[in-house]
Amino acid sequence: MAEAVSALGLPSALELLVIVPLLALLAAIPLGRRSARLMPVMALVMPVLAVLLVLDVAAGGTVDSVLGGWQPPLGIGLRADGLSAAMLLLTALLAAVAGLFSMAIYPASGGEETAGRGTFWPLFFALWAAMNVVFTSGDLFNLYVAIELLTIAAVGLAALGSIAAAMRYMVFALFGSLAYLLGVVLVYALYGTLDLRLLATLIEAEPATYLAAGLMTAGLLVKTALFPLHGWLPPAHGSAPAPASALLSGLVVKASFYILVRLWFDLLPPLASDAFIQAMAVLGGLAILSGSIMAIRAERLKLVIAYSTVAQLGYLFLVWPLAGGASGEMPWAAGAWTGGMFHAIAHGLAKAAMFLAAGLMIEALGHDRIDGLAGVARALPMTTFGFGLAAISLMGLPPSGGFIAKWLLLTAAFASGQLVWALVILLGGLLAAVYLFRPMNRMFDKADPVDVKPLSRARELLPMSLAVLAILMGLAPGGLYALLQQGRPEAAIEGLE
Repeated sequence: MAEAVSALGLPSALELLVIVPLLALLAAIPLGRRSARLMPVMALVMPVLAVLLVLDVAAGGTVDSVLGGWQPPLGIGLRADGLSAAMLLLTALLAAVAGLFSMAIYPASGGEETAGRGTFWPLFFALWAAMNVVFTSGDLFNLYVAIELLTIAAVGLAALGSIAAAMRYMVFALFGSLAYLLGVVLVYALYGTLDLRLLATLIEAEPATYLAAGLMTAGLLVKTALFPLHGWLPPAHGSAPAPASALLSGLVVKASFYILVRLWFDLLPPLASDAFIQAMAVLGGLAILSGSIMAIRAERLKLVIAYSTVAQLGYLFLVWPLAGGASGEMPWAAGAWTGGMFHAIAHGLAKAAMFLAAGLMIEALGHDRIDGLAGVARALPMTTFGFGLAAISLMGLPPSGGFIAKWLLLTAAFASGQLVWALVILLGGLLAAVYLFRPMNRMFDKADPVDVKPLSRARELLPMSLAVLAILMGLAPGGLYALLQQGRPEAAIEGLE
């Protein structure tokens, strides 16, 4: 463990990753549409800060910082291990690319004045700041504040596409927030602190603790849109502006999943019964199958991608049986936890690339109907190629990051004798091939699309860059794999029971 320090007493990379987007948010509120001019600076600074933090974590393990000098539980502590550093880097990359993509849609000057022009950028920077707080906070209440700011920003961005979808999202999110907050209040009443590391030494398996854990878990499952609590996700992601959809699918749903991982693998392993572990797995398996079937039936490209998110999130919840419980007895099954985190990152890159590519196709064609995508591959070869690379990762084909993630999960499933989950993983990959082949087949149809609007090559490069990164994760997985081992919880190795 290392303290986050910097020369001349300046804030460290860990601290700046929280401070800088908060400052951008404060500046964006009065600037409105003109805050688009902040984006090139943010796109340069934030990935650099994230890389510096990754190097710090890789060299010294976990990195800690205390804001204002007050130690927890009185003060606010920041902490980064391998998982949080990787998620901060993913956030920096996705937000930078989505922000640059958005500058053509919501420019600082010129164009028609709309409500979205004045609200997009404050919401965008609020989302970015909230994501970084989630990945660096070690306090249950600070996490609540962060996910509430995240929810407000995400609902606002969804409303730019559809008020009805945003209202549905908000209703689900409010129930999730209330359940999580009630659990946090109960934890504080029981133990007198909300600091995760202090709580880990105090937690006892008693009825009130089970109730608090259940409330927090239920609230976070709603926000993650795990089946059958996914009803808000497809309309919200499918109707939002393309860069907002990329952030909602690639990042926002990962924030609540990240907190669930922290709760159950860092704080609550003694409470994880076999029934709970298997229930999480069943919901994950049903999400894979149901989300895939709905994606196959969807007639719009963005809805296919949105329902795919429902399916792909299901893989993350297979971590509970494969990296916990009886699997902990298998020495190689610990790779399942890493596989789940690998999948979260690979999915974020691929899904953001897909939504941005779909956004470009909508700009060029004026719609995203699958039956009207004929000839897109000839008209937009770079965009189509980027979409195809992202599809390779989502299907779990080599040499992609998605392949490495699913290979690790499959290895754990076979090693621990949990053949049902191995079958679900394989079937999910086949179903992904089916629902992604449909739009790809239409894109490569020889017919010429009508009235294709010319697009900037620079903007076409943006989704391509994320798709290439998803492939490179599979070609050179060693660095990320090693990073994720820094600060990995003991429960991910020894099992939750």
